[in-house]
Amino acid sequence: MPRKPDTLTLLQARRLLLAGQALLGPQPAGGLPGLIDQLGFVQMDSINVVERAHHLTLGSRLADYQPEQFDTLLEHDRVLFEHWTHDAAAIPVRWYAHWKLRFPKSRARILGNAWWRERVGPEPAALLAHVLQRIRLEGPLRSADFEHARVGAAGWWGWKPQKAALEFLWHVGELTVSRRVNFHKVYDLPERVLPGPHALAEPDPEAHAEWACSTALERLGAATPRELAAFWSALEPAEAAAWCERAHQEGRIRLLELEAGPEAPARRVYAVLDWKKRLARLEEPPDRVELLSPFDPILRDRARALRLFGFDYRFEAFVPEDKRLYGYYVLPVLVGENLVARLDPKLHRDRGVLEIKGLWWEKGQRPGKPQKVALEAAVGRFAARLGATDVEWSRRQATLPR
Repeated sequence: MPRKPDTLTLLQARRLLLAGQALLGPQPAGGLPGLIDQLGFVQMDSINVVERAHHLTLGSRLADYQPEQFDTLLEHDRVLFEHWTHDAAAIPVRWYAHWKLRFPKSRARILGNAWWRERVGPEPAALLAHVLQRIRLEGPLRSADFEHARVGAAGWWGWKPQKAALEFLWHVGELTVSRRVNFHKVYDLPERVLPGPHALAEPDPEAHAEWACSTALERLGAATPRELAAFWSALEPAEAAAWCERAHQEGRIRLLELEAGPEAPARRVYAVLDWKKRLARLEEPPDRVELLSPFDPILRDRARALRLFGFDYRFEAFVPEDKRLYGYYVLPVLVGENLVARLDPKLHRDRGVLEIKGLWWEKGQRPGKPQKVALEAAVGRFAARLGATDVEWSRRQATLPR
């Protein structure tokens, strides 16, 4: 008779995730490169109402972090490259070969996309060849270096044909991003930017699945096959499930029963083999206050954040203003191992002021003066990191809506 799996509590799963994502336990060895390696990748986003998402994520983990350090790693040292996981991200370049398996899949997907075909026009092959030839002859180019009217409505997605072509060529591996100027991509040939990684052979599918699942589990601590597949967005859930079954049978991972909670029933998960030792090595979480990016790794999976932290988060930048519950770019507040509040900041760079437009404590939180003082101190440190010399708090503070 099969042995019943050990139980993993929600608290234990939360601590494994926080430790795997460098928010609990000692700081990773190796400084910033070591941190990004531990995270796996850092999501990048264009919204700059406070600071770019990747700088927020890294700054919440390294006290002395400076954005210039990241730019150096990505654009000069080339230990990172920019490509797609579930979104645009900076990824350790030692894993570049695994993206070669994505390129043909991306080609088929984009070529079949009606929105993309509308933007490139009736002769996509000629357009792609023209854009590629210009970069081959002229060197790195931005979308702005190509003149053409936009197709479709104005706005972020009203791309001109050359922009759609550049993005296609990037997604399929024929171009890479050499750097950014005011966050606009500068495209170049991968053999010029990343000659060593570009020359590597792609791994076979079995080696790719092993890499994708084992590295994801290492960073999540415990996960379902679907969560493992979603980490890199490199596999289908069925492929991750097959890997889990095989690795479990080989004794390389553990099958556990994650306890039920208010937000989800019990479920089977797979965990790293030494999950008990990892938990035993962790000290009690300090009462450290951190303001997290809306794109922080522990929040990316909204269902997991709700299940493990009881934190129901929705990014509202694309929600009409009159329908937002909280604000445009709301930052979750982590204290130790608990998400206790959220606040709505805006950086006024012309005045050097960080405005806190709203603060909401989570349901069940009863903050006293020490907690409020600690949060204000954390906001002050956050403002200083952004270059603000003052913090303005609004009067709009409330508990979460019921």
